[in-house]
Amino acid sequence: MPRYAQLVMGPAGSGKSTYCSTMVQHCETLNRSVQVVNLDPAAEYFDYPVMADIRELIEVDDVMEDASLRFGPNGGLVYCMEYFANNFDWLESCLGHTEDDYILFDCPGQIELYTHLPVMKYLVEQLQQWEFRVCGVFLVDSQFMVESFKFISGVMAALSAMVSLEIPQCNIMTKMDLLSKKAKKIALACYRFLDPDMYSMIEDSTGKLRSKKFKKLTKAICELIDDYSIVRFLPFDRSDEECINIVLQHIDFAIQYGEDLEFKEPRETEEDKSQNFDEFFQDRADEQ
Repeated sequence: MPRYAQLVMGPAGSGKSTYCSTMVQHCETLNRSVQVVNLDPAAEYFDYPVMADIRELIEVDDVMEDASLRFGPNGGLVYCMEYFANNFDWLESCLGHTEDDYILFDCPGQIELYTHLPVMKYLVEQLQQWEFRVCGVFLVDSQFMVESFKFISGVMAALSAMVSLEIPQCNIMTKMDLLSKKAKKIALACYRFLDPDMYSMIEDSTGKLRSKKFKKLTKAICELIDDYSIVRFLPFDRSDEECINIVLQHIDFAIQYGEDLEFKEPRETEEDKSQNFDEFFQDRADEQ
């Protein structure tokens, strides 16, 4: 039977770890088993249990402190990920061979890992060899996507990951709950970016550009995205269970989750057991 995986990607600060934590809690309420693997060697804190942590294999601080390497933060992270790509046997031993696995991979935020370095592509190919159905989940902070210029930049970042990895991808606009509480006007403006009219984006953007060359480039990008419906976003509000469930349903559909699963009985709590026993004895008393 197949196994399932989400590659949780996005720029630094886009809410990847928060997304993973929220999904784990949501799936627990649905009686679904979901595990998380941390693939960020520079991570300092996350509030979810992990089945594997890349920092057990290699850590950015150790690489930066190595006098023979002399890497900075970004170079150190790239070195860690390339080292990881040469040691996939470590990941295989951590994952095991359990059927029906559903795993979230909390990935680093450096965009170069998805644009001009093959590390994540190698990871996808390896997971597919291990019979995983993989879906990319690209997160963009909604507070960043409030202007046309920034929106187009976010779209291009998501598009670069789609082209590089060649897997189904769901694009998520995160932190909608923060906008709805602190900046309602911005939140309302943000919803037009979820399924945007790119031609209106052209009017918003090109009026601020003085260079004719950049106007033509922006127009060409907007028309390409609009004509082929390449990139669309789903809102993610961690305080809204229905919103979380909609995102999960889109991802499950992309990887065909649930088609081969056997029916599982709902998990029974101690309170349910007690209630069932009470009902049983009450029925026996009525019969007598």
